[in-house]
Amino acid sequence: MQAKRSKANLWETLKSKYAIFLVLVVLFVICSLLNKNFLTWNNLTNISRQISVTTILAFGETLLIISGLLDLSNSSVLAFAGTLSVMAYKANGSMLLAILVSIAVAVFCNALNALMTTTFKAPAFIVTLAMQTMARGAALLLTAGQNVYQIGDYTILGQGSVWIIPTPILFMIFFFLVTRYILNDTRFGRSLYAIGGNEAAANASGIAVNKVKTGAYLINGVMVGMAAVLFMSRVNAGLPNGAQGYETEALTTAIIGGTSFTGGIGTAGGTIVGAFIIGFLNNIMNLTSVNSYLQQIIKGLIIALAVIYDIYAKNKRTRKKMGNIEDKQQAA
Repeated sequence: MQAKRSKANLWETLKSKYAIFLVLVVLFVICSLLNKNFLTWNNLTNISRQISVTTILAFGETLLIISGLLDLSNSSVLAFAGTLSVMAYKANGSMLLAILVSIAVAVFCNALNALMTTTFKAPAFIVTLAMQTMARGAALLLTAGQNVYQIGDYTILGQGSVWIIPTPILFMIFFFLVTRYILNDTRFGRSLYAIGGNEAAANASGIAVNKVKTGAYLINGVMVGMAAVLFMSRVNAGLPNGAQGYETEALTTAIIGGTSFTGGIGTAGGTIVGAFIIGFLNNIMNLTSVNSYLQQIIKGLIIALAVIYDIYAKNKRTRKKMGNIEDKQQAA
């Protein structure tokens, strides 16, 4: 009986850990069969380049969601920080300064988010929704609603490459490694999981909850700032109205990748797999000429299914824990 239960537990563990990878492999095979152009190097590289910005945003989102927070403002902050970055570059020609300006602006906006959620205990949903509106308005006010063109060599990061690998993909890989290191190998990462799992218990155990939450927002700010530079560089302009809907893409990527919307669960590996699942779906729908309106319906359905599955999985884990407690009580 014990051996049977151990095997069942092992299967459940493997299924929960690797199911998302199996989904990616199956989707990859299906896409390859649907269109012969899918497997070409140019197409796969294009997919990776296209998802790079939203995936970097999703890594920041993953850290926040794990700790019980979220960010609905990252797309607007990206537009604000990126536009200021382009203007700074045009003013003095320094790419380093342009990057620092973008990161500083994004970190400042996220510091305000952190202040409101930790000091004033405002819900992260409301706080970041307000920041979304303010940051977008600031970007439009800064440029009088006009795009900033003729940005010269600012495009080097978004359109350049190292050997045959586009630069945005390298940045995506870098932030994947950073996120993985934070979550797997640092006390800060363990604190994020603890807070998201049970904030009261984390506080009682001595974790500085407010400091950890603030740290999560600041790291998110760095990622949003760098994503802003890559986005503006890639589109060859400062777009104050750019990156519309990227906050939804980032949230979807994290949730499809297994990050629980209720906090306490998520991995960097799952997030990048979620990003490629979305990238493959978008690409194959374009290659097979699926109607653009239908594509939106399909994406919305995917989000709904991901949330439903997250709720189902959480309820199942709760029932399992309760069953284990009852078994121990009966054994005693």
